[in-house]
Amino acid sequence: MPYVNIQITKGASREQKAQLVREVTDSLVRVLGKNPEHTHVVIQEIDEENWGYAGLLTDEWKKSRGG
Repeated sequence: MPYVNIQITKGASREQKAQLVREVTDSLVRVLGKNPEHTHVVIQEIDEENWGYAGLLTDEWKKSRGG
């Protein structure tokens, strides 16, 4: 029973998340021969203020890069 946990910062649309679930499941079927009915994909969305990158919180890092 494959279990995949995808952690991303908030902002993905429902359609994008659905595509991630489909494509990760398809990859497990194609590469490892896993049964899609036994495959679980969990998407965790994390606030940028709760994610660090390059020594900064992600929201601060984006501001420093002009984003």
